[in-house]
Amino acid sequence: MNDRRVRVWDLPTRLFHWALLACIVGSLVSVKIGGDAIAWHFRFGFAILTLVSFRVIWGFIGSRYARFASFPPNPIAALRYLGGRSEPTPGHNPLGAFSVYALLAALAFQAGSGLFANDSIMWDGPLKRLISSDTSDLITTLHRLNRFVVIGLIALHLGAILFYSRIKKETLVAPMVAGDREYPAGVPLPEAADDSAGLRLRALIVLIACAVAVAYTVTQVR
Repeated sequence: MNDRRVRVWDLPTRLFHWALLACIVGSLVSVKIGGDAIAWHFRFGFAILTLVSFRVIWGFIGSRYARFASFPPNPIAALRYLGGRSEPTPGHNPLGAFSVYALLAALAFQAGSGLFANDSIMWDGPLKRLISSDTSDLITTLHRLNRFVVIGLIALHLGAILFYSRIKKETLVAPMVAGDREYPAGVPLPEAADDSAGLRLRALIVLIACAVAVAYTVTQVR
């Protein structure tokens, strides 16, 4: 029996996806609890900033389908995809591409603005002292409003997963767990993504560099 499975998502991309999900949940839960849990809200925010930084870099040097070049934002292609007039894609489809870019932008703003925000009581972002109190208050307001943008984008993402599962009979979760996408007989197999030890080592180096950069940024004025 021929193997119709093709590696689409490399291990670093998959780990990024699930680690980001865990950090977002932790961030939302900790800010909801409040009090001393806000310290964890900041930690999750730093982790999100690290992960988003990693994903941006990985979008240029990662494996085939993790690269931004494989799913450029294209409104015409997205409309064609919505109308069922485009071919299936191994990685992100044209509509999913917009979801990825929107989420990365919203999360980058959320984590970045948190560095300058305050809660008006006892917690300040690590870079708040670099700006005026009025500017910090404005950023704090935007930070709180953008939270709903992030939640909305996540809801749309989950809705798309449900739509694909129920209507199109295609699971998007399994490939992001195992890395492989299965293709039916008769469908040409796309080129597999690289998921070698060398690529994983490259990802680890990038992640460490991002973590060091974020750690330096949040501690330089303390």
